[in-house]
Amino acid sequence: MELVATGNVAAVFEVMSNELSTLRQLYCPADTRRVWATNFSTLSNSNISYFVNLDAVEAYPQMILDGDDNLTIGGVRVRPGILNLWTNVTIGWTKERHHGGGNIGLADGSVQQLTTDGLRQALQQTGVATNRLVIP
Repeated sequence: MELVATGNVAAVFEVMSNELSTLRQLYCPADTRRVWATNFSTLSNSNISYFVNLDAVEAYPQMILDGDDNLTIGGVRVRPGILNLWTNVTIGWTKERHHGGGNIGLADGSVQQLTTDGLRQALQQTGVATNRLVIP
């Protein structure tokens, strides 16, 4: 958690190294800003296309666990690091991936592709008022 608190998303995925069949799973093919890592020794935030929610718990199955990192707040692209996200924040997707949409994983294990409106609704349905996202 100390590494993650500094914005090191790669540390989250390094812990799951035995569960990942390939590091390509951490890279979205629609992400033109990054390249996929070939092994865990070279894995860094620059190889990861997804944010992770530090506050996700199984008790809230509709809570956002992870998702595409092409997020905006008030129309401005979010910066790497910890993003404190409240349910009343004007969040959205950039236009650079998925035709202005994005994908999220939920704590119940499901995955959804959402528009900006869908993302805002999903955030309101998480069951909590604040989410801390680690943005690579």
